[in-house]
Amino acid sequence: MHDIIEQLQERSETVPVPLELPTFEQLVEVEEQILIPLPRELKEYLLHASDVIYGVIEPVTAADPYSHTYLPEVTCYAWSIGLPRDLIAICQLGDDFYCIDQDGQVHFWQNGDFTDTYWESFWEWVEDIWLKNKY
Repeated sequence: MHDIIEQLQERSETVPVPLELPTFEQLVEVEEQILIPLPRELKEYLLHASDVIYGVIEPVTAADPYSHTYLPEVTCYAWSIGLPRDLIAICQLGDDFYCIDQDGQVHFWQNGDFTDTYWESFWEWVEDIWLKNKY
């Protein structure tokens, strides 16, 4: 995990208004808003690397409720169009979503259904999709 976070931070783009990392209290608020606990690896990402801006992939964030990547808003929208309620959106691509289950596996929900592709962990998804900027 630490190596992947380092890679993300090294590749992070400089932008006029940088993202902020959330506090632990903000993560508790996010969990209260969506009424589901965040898997451990997702919490690690949010606390230590959700300020990274890299490439075209925009994973969810938890510090700014007005951001288009704010986890509760992204997840609630995904639920409203059919994503099962026990999953949490981690990245939105139009009406398609990468989402994480309570066991920490990441799935791709596309056109209202799951693809056969999945990742065993959030960090595996980061390496395979975000760092490689693949869909």
